[in-house]
Amino acid sequence: MSPLGVLDCEDIAWFRADPEMPSAARGAAATLARRIGLEGYRASEVALAVTEAATNLQRHATDGALLLRVLRTPDRAGVEFVTVDTGPGMADVDAALADGTSTAGTLGIGLGAVARLADVFDIHSVPGRGTVIAAQFWAREAVAEMVGKPSVASGLTRPISGETTCGDAWAVRVDPGPDHDPRSGPAPSTASAEPTILVMLCDGLGHGPMAALAGEAAVKAFRRSTARHPEGLLRDIHTALRGTRGGAVAVARIEPSAQRLLYCGIGNVSGVLLGPESRNSLLSAPGIVGQQMRSMRTFELPLKPGGALVMHSDGLTERWKADDVPGLLRHTPAVMAGQLLREAGVRRDDAGIVVVKGAW
Repeated sequence: MSPLGVLDCEDIAWFRADPEMPSAARGAAATLARRIGLEGYRASEVALAVTEAATNLQRHATDGALLLRVLRTPDRAGVEFVTVDTGPGMADVDAALADGTSTAGTLGIGLGAVARLADVFDIHSVPGRGTVIAAQFWAREAVAEMVGKPSVASGLTRPISGETTCGDAWAVRVDPGPDHDPRSGPAPSTASAEPTILVMLCDGLGHGPMAALAGEAAVKAFRRSTARHPEGLLRDIHTALRGTRGGAVAVARIEPSAQRLLYCGIGNVSGVLLGPESRNSLLSAPGIVGQQMRSMRTFELPLKPGGALVMHSDGLTERWKADDVPGLLRHTPAVMAGQLLREAGVRRDDAGIVVVKGAW
């Protein structure tokens, strides 16, 4: 795992709350856990926790959904589930996690037991608005490594209603060194050789399989590029997206030592640098990456302690307010992404969001 705690994600499936959801989610979780090499007893614990969470959604939540996916480091793999619902929320989360507390109709192990089975667990609930839970499960020998170095970035993608492929895609990687290629744009800070974070969000034009191809091409180009500056990365992604539908793309560079953010975007991707008492919007230039990209401009902003970078596609409205989700910045990137998807996501378009927090 990188010094800054960056995990790669492979989205597997969303499960919408219905009578078949718990069984389907349990089978998928067990299969996934075994496929990535978790031993039999641990795979059973993953399946049990996912079933409890899914049954709870199906019985009691409004518009509930569960995402099941793989998390990867260069030499480790784990399972994560994220649940998102739009109500009714919990007035007392601590009570819901207490031993012996279980809602009617679930397996009876309760959310507290789910939290203990998970290696990383976070829950945030707003009464009247909804609840988001994120839980990670790793092989026992990896627990100390993964828990001791929590991921500073996470995101979610969700396809338009009625489809299974999503044209939105995101990726995060670490830039480990201070060497600078002058062709890639203004030099990164030389204040320290500390690794920095590069993050990309792509909204493939339209939706469906062709949009998904554009998103996949953007992720591959972002990961393969040797550029270290947002403008250089956007040029490489632009080249990779030729021959596809193209899309809206934004790239950010986070430099913790220099306490600065560099951001460059093309098209309708929203960026927000969120602080405990501030919200700074990040602008993108008009165009379509892969087709028309006439001009680029990199913006620089200072990083404020306790803040987060949020980037999302137009599958989320820009009208969300952090004040409507009290305590948002106290939670993990995965739960923050889930709460903002719940708060601002629309069903008539693919939706994608990535959050970086805890790196500065």
